[in-house]
Amino acid sequence: MKQELTISAPAKLNLFLHITGRREDGYHLLQTIFQFLDYADTITLKSREDGHINRVSDLAGVPAEDDLVVKAAQLLQQHCDSAFGVDISVEKELPMGGGLGGGSSNAASVLVGLNHIWDCGLSQQELMQLGVKLGADVPVFIFAQSAWAEGVGERLQAVDLPEKWFLVLKPQINVSTAKVFSNSQLRRDCSTITIRDFLAGQTGNVCEKPVREMYPEVDQALTELARYSKNGEARLTGTGACVFAAFDNREQAEKAFAELSEKWDGFIAKSMNQTPLKEFFPA
Repeated sequence: MKQELTISAPAKLNLFLHITGRREDGYHLLQTIFQFLDYADTITLKSREDGHINRVSDLAGVPAEDDLVVKAAQLLQQHCDSAFGVDISVEKELPMGGGLGGGSSNAASVLVGLNHIWDCGLSQQELMQLGVKLGADVPVFIFAQSAWAEGVGERLQAVDLPEKWFLVLKPQINVSTAKVFSNSQLRRDCSTITIRDFLAGQTGNVCEKPVREMYPEVDQALTELARYSKNGEARLTGTGACVFAAFDNREQAEKAFAELSEKWDGFIAKSMNQTPLKEFFPA
């Protein structure tokens, strides 16, 4: 058994987001495309023989018992009836509450990493089914490929997307996903579209309108970033607060960020169609 593993937990963007309905249990039905970025948290897992699960790094405002990395380890331990424990250290790069999937990505990487070092033997599909218990976005990070998603986000189809450079801005606020999804202005009746429709330009995010109204900082970030993008367009990822624009090369993104960084925090990253987690599931 491998005793220690360092694994990345990358960011995601929602290139568009439609809500097409709502299930009886309250979950929203959606369509989206998940695009991964080469910008990530780093997680180190050190196996323990005593069964204890410890988070050895601090995360401001998040007690260990509420952290998804701890919950992911506990879930896998219980599911596999494993006698092993783990020390979990997370080196954060992804901003919290930004819509980049940081918590879900961390949880996915812990599930995949511990499945490996604990020799649990679960398949990728089994881990995805386990991961959805932690959050609707967790399965796509275990899927580890850019994906067209439907249902509550768990029905995934791999897609190959053009590699681009993205400039991501993070307003200094946290957007409440619960408030966005309970907002009366949120559109929940989008017609279903196809991948061809998306490629033809149907790229809106239904969360953008209510978020812009509730959070002026996000509205301002979208407006200012759009001035620098190739097509005059900036997007919200998920429910935000992060916003993004695509560029053909790093130089263009750096030129825009050189001016925008005087006011906004953010980063530049390149898209990738597969994440490092894919290595754990050879074809």
